[in-house]
Amino acid sequence: MNIHDFRSLSRSCDDATRRQFVGSLARGLLGVTFGGLLAGASTARTPLRVLPPASGRARQLVYLFLRGGMSHLDTLDPKPGKATQGPVAALRTRADGVLLGQYLPKLADQMDKACIVRSMTSKQGAHPQAQYLMRTSFEKRGTVQHPSLGAWIHRCKGRQNPTLPGHVIVGGGADMPSAGFFPPQFQALPIGDADGGLQNAALPRGVDEQRFDRRLDLLRRMNESFAADHSQRDVAAYGEAYADAVRLMRSDDLAAFDIDRENETMRTTYGKTPFGAGCLLARRLVEHGVRCIEVVSDGWDTHADNFDRLADLLPAVDQGLAALLADLDARGLLQETMVVLATEFGRTPDIDQDQGRNHYPKAFSCLLAGGGIQGGRAHGSTDAEGREVADAAVSIQDFNATIAHALGVPLDEVVTSPDGRPFRVADKGEAVLELFA
Repeated sequence: MNIHDFRSLSRSCDDATRRQFVGSLARGLLGVTFGGLLAGASTARTPLRVLPPASGRARQLVYLFLRGGMSHLDTLDPKPGKATQGPVAALRTRADGVLLGQYLPKLADQMDKACIVRSMTSKQGAHPQAQYLMRTSFEKRGTVQHPSLGAWIHRCKGRQNPTLPGHVIVGGGADMPSAGFFPPQFQALPIGDADGGLQNAALPRGVDEQRFDRRLDLLRRMNESFAADHSQRDVAAYGEAYADAVRLMRSDDLAAFDIDRENETMRTTYGKTPFGAGCLLARRLVEHGVRCIEVVSDGWDTHADNFDRLADLLPAVDQGLAALLADLDARGLLQETMVVLATEFGRTPDIDQDQGRNHYPKAFSCLLAGGGIQGGRAHGSTDAEGREVADAAVSIQDFNATIAHALGVPLDEVVTSPDGRPFRVADKGEAVLELFA
């Protein structure tokens, strides 16, 4: 097919078909996919105003998300001696008066660096809606795709390393909120498996550099022709995405995604689990200047056998998170890197007949460290049985506003979506300023 054939065919397509055609043709011509750089690209027609850099104590974010709803009573807010506690004992930590569940001994030794927010509260108790709310600050709607907090940070703060993506998700993919109505350059790059690194980043078999460059040139000329005829803004966005991917392929920074370059001691310290590998990859990406790294862990929906399942799930989180905090601190990176451990809601204080706990958004816990957060304490509390927030309630919007504030994202900046609606990074949330040192 030559340029004239392409132009003729493109005229016969509607807008949606043209976008699909350009994307699939480009991938076929180049012979590479670059993971998710083009996945879920926004079709926003209205350009967003580029914000100047804002000041913040943190420069980067590592966001660890336990998908399914982590039990607060068995982890970050134990209630020793109460019937709601069940068989999980409580541990003393390096933070005076702050207890953790028995499966978090390594984190207990790092609690001088972290703050537990024990007064999280929400009204959203269904998984998809609660996860969406936690990651975007907005209720899930069929009429708009909201940007994730990571996309807001990427958009506002920009890239630190121009070769690497501004936002990476490890263990999550197309089902996770990302760029939303922002332009497609703010889409997160998904890494399915931290041990596998960045897939499809090498030239395919039988394609040398010269042939690859010819394909790139053909794609560029097709994009120019298509844009000239149809004024398709997304054509330019796709072209920029491929240009970014090619720069990464040919850069030494590609090594940032290869955790096999770490020595055996370091791999063992983080734990040879998917979560531990994700935390180690996050540290490498922090070192290489990636602005926002998310690590997603599944399996926390413990309706049955809650205690046995947590005995299996928590050691990996304990080891990976503790290693990450200690490692970032030892490298002098913790104060400029905010580390978050979050989940969409807690689990019921009452234990059901299957030894499980059910969805419980009314009260739950998350954790913050680094980025100017004052460690060694807990903020807010629940009542004696972990049923109700007793003081200093923190909404999901407030929690996200606190993270955004730490990263220097202005909370009052209004961005208009393509259909003309105004949005702020954390909706009406307010940063919990007393959490900062």
